[in-house]
Amino acid sequence: MNLPRFTLVVPAYNEEACLPALLDSVDAARERYHGGPDAVQVVVVDNASTDATAEIARRRGCEVVRASKRVIGAARNAGARAARGEILAFIDADSRIHPETFNAVERAMDSGRFVGGATGVRLERMSLGIAATMAAMLPLVWLTGMDTGVVFCRRRDFETVGGYTEERLFAEDVKFLLDLRKLGREGGRKLTRVRSAKAIASTRKFDKYGEWHYFTLAGKLLLKGMFSRGSVERHARRYWYDDR
Repeated sequence: MNLPRFTLVVPAYNEEACLPALLDSVDAARERYHGGPDAVQVVVVDNASTDATAEIARRRGCEVVRASKRVIGAARNAGARAARGEILAFIDADSRIHPETFNAVERAMDSGRFVGGATGVRLERMSLGIAATMAAMLPLVWLTGMDTGVVFCRRRDFETVGGYTEERLFAEDVKFLLDLRKLGREGGRKLTRVRSAKAIASTRKFDKYGEWHYFTLAGKLLLKGMFSRGSVERHARRYWYDDR
């Protein structure tokens, strides 16, 4: 049996409402991939869900692995351990991917110039507060070359950098891309942004917490971090882990 070219890892905690839309977009991208749909392995990581997330994933033909540690880095790593593809890609369960994702990522990786990268995102809706949040983040994207959306790299490079940290409750993706960038520099490779295949990101945090909440969130994390790491972790768990 031929090994898949890609493994797409989807960490998921209680995502029965959002997962079907993501998998619809993944199916469309697999059909468009010139290597054929069977060249893309899809691994859904059930991160201790209490709903029908795992059942939905199995019914849709995904491979399901379970990660009991409720840390996003641990879920991503669990998916990577089950991967058979040469190229690893990671996407959040409340997102949707572009139909040309696998073709665009493969072109970038086949060039030999890149250690990995991300597709970037567009939001499923826009408002003044969301636009201001995106604008505030753009300088970091421009300065670092890092982005979000579908994050990808070769499996051997993932293993070399040790995968995602399992100690951070958030910003584990930033740490991972920084590690990749450092590895790439040693071999003359860099990070890339495949902006022709942007994913669609959910705005459910804005729906729940308000259009401007990222600015108050950053302030709270900074203020709490000045006094107690435990306070930061409790706030992070409430915001990123315990609201579904």
